[in-house]
Amino acid sequence: MYIPLQLPGLRAASGLWNAFILDLWGVIHDGVAAYPHSAETLRQLRATGARVMFLSNAPRRASALIAQMETMGIPRDLYDDILSSGDAVHHALLTRKDPAFAALGNACFHMGPERDLTIYEETGVVLTDLDHATFIMNTGPVSLDDNADHYRAILAKGVQAGLPMVCANPDRTVIRQGKAIVCAGALADIYIEYGGTVIWRGKPDPAVYRLCLEKMGFPSTGVCTIGDSLETDMAGAAAASIDGLWVTGGIHADEVGGAYGKPADPLRMARLAARHGVRPAAALAGFIW
Repeated sequence: MYIPLQLPGLRAASGLWNAFILDLWGVIHDGVAAYPHSAETLRQLRATGARVMFLSNAPRRASALIAQMETMGIPRDLYDDILSSGDAVHHALLTRKDPAFAALGNACFHMGPERDLTIYEETGVVLTDLDHATFIMNTGPVSLDDNADHYRAILAKGVQAGLPMVCANPDRTVIRQGKAIVCAGALADIYIEYGGTVIWRGKPDPAVYRLCLEKMGFPSTGVCTIGDSLETDMAGAAAASIDGLWVTGGIHADEVGGAYGKPADPLRMARLAARHGVRPAAALAGFIW
C-alpha cells in the first residue's frame, strides 16, 4: 500500500519544483478567513524564486477572487497569477471554439447566486427563464444554507426540456469554517442522474492545468500542484502529469483523522488515496512553511 510521505512543512520540498499551482479553498483559506500561515508561507515560497499561480474551482472571474484575498490579507504581490473555473467558462463562452459551447446558443437560465454573473461579461449571453433558455449555467446553490435536494424539481424540468447544463464548479462540497457547503457539482450529479447532459469546466479537467502552464510559460516538469481534494486537485494533477502535494487538513481532514496543521493517520491517508486512485508525491497537514 502506497503511503504518502507527510512533510513537516513546505520548506522540506524547497528546490524540488520551480513552480506551484495552488488551490485556494482548503489550502489558503477556509472560505471566510486565510489560514494563519498562508501569507508567510507564500512569502517564503516566493523568496526561493518559485513561480506561484492559484487555480480555483470558484465559478467567478479571477478579479473577484483577487479582491476577496486582499480582504483576507493575501496581497497581489504574493503570487503571479490566478485562474478560476469561472474564467475557463467565460473563455469558452467568449471564443466558442469548443463544439459543446458553440452549440449552446445565447439564451441562458442562470442557476446560482448573483455574485457569479461576471461569468457572462462580453459573451453575448442573455439571461432568461427556464422556458426560453437554450442552456443552463450552474454555478451552485443560491444560498449557502441550501442543499442539493432543494433543486430537484427545477433540475428535472431542465432535463425534460432537453437543455444542456454547463457546470462552472465541479466541486460537490467545500468546508466553510467547519461546515459542509453544497457546490455546483452536486447539482450537476442530480442532473446526470435524471438523464441530463453536463459540460464540466474546472478541476480535475487537465485542460485547466494546461491553461495554467501556458499562462506561466512552464512545461509540466518542475511544476507541483498543492491542493486538499483528492477528487479534484490530486486527480487533476495526475491527469495533467503534474506532481501533487496533498493538504490533508482540508476537505478530507475528518476522513484521515487529522486537522489543518495537524498530521493525519498514515494508514487512513493511504486507504483514502487508494480509493480515489491517486498517488500524491507527498502530503502536508496545512500550507505551512
